[in-house]
Amino acid sequence: MDMGDAPAWVGAGLGLAAFVVSLRSVKHSKRAADAAEGSATAAEQSVVETRRSSDAAERSAAAAEETLADQRREAAERRRQEEEASRPRAKFRIEHRSRAVWELINYGTAAAENVRCLDAPGARDEWPAGLSIAAGDVYPFMMAGSMQKPIPFVLRVVWEGQDEPVLLRVPPRIG
Repeated sequence: MDMGDAPAWVGAGLGLAAFVVSLRSVKHSKRAADAAEGSATAAEQSVVETRRSSDAAERSAAAAEETLADQRREAAERRRQEEEASRPRAKFRIEHRSRAVWELINYGTAAAENVRCLDAPGARDEWPAGLSIAAGDVYPFMMAGSMQKPIPFVLRVVWEGQDEPVLLRVPPRIG
């Protein structure tokens, strides 16, 4: 072996070592690139999932707003119905007092103005125009029947605020 061969062998050994190191470096670079690519794919998937989650949250918020609006409407309707139910009202019934005298009784909590009977006169006397009956008051009236015009079984009555006729059963005479 010649002295000139030693540096060549050292150079060859160093070249081989450099080659091995570069192979390992390439291998590690490839792993790092694959990991970076996987990380980028995961980031893209995360963005897609975040968008889906955001869309679902928006839909959920819209549904919650709609539900809240429905609940508010239902609560307002319930309050309106409760107010309407608790509002003072006139309520009537007819009772027989004696012979041809009956009584129109307001057993409600409000007065009734302009009370009218829609049934034709004949069996009963005429009620005065603008008849008002306070809550708890009684209006006596007469009804007399005949073979041609018997006492009706029902009187149809209306008053201010009650345009739909209320049917009041006429009880039979007590004697």
